[in-house]
Amino acid sequence: MGEFLYIYRGGARAQSPEEGERVMQKWVAWMEELGKKGHMKERGQPLDPSGKVVKGKDKVVTDGPYAESKDLVGGYTLVEAKDLSQAAELAKGCPIFEFGGLVEVRPVMEM
Repeated sequence: MGEFLYIYRGGARAQSPEEGERVMQKWVAWMEELGKKGHMKERGQPLDPSGKVVKGKDKVVTDGPYAESKDLVGGYTLVEAKDLSQAAELAKGCPIFEFGGLVEVRPVMEM
């Protein structure tokens, strides 16, 4: 078994409180299912869209991140799976796909 990071990118925001509640219930149900099957390592958290970017040799700090909304990281989850293929298969249950988002699945390197 290895660790994999799900990075959630893009996806439209809920248009009403009711829709937000419905979406949240889907996320909770999906994550609970991952947990019941022994794949949930760390639930992670959604990320606020604001932030700062530090870059370059001079370590310049700018407001950000300003990427196209489809590329903006909205949150993360740490899961456990036998390999990258299984981790990608498990990601298919994520509710973000209903809203045009994507899940980047990345193996965590052992150090």
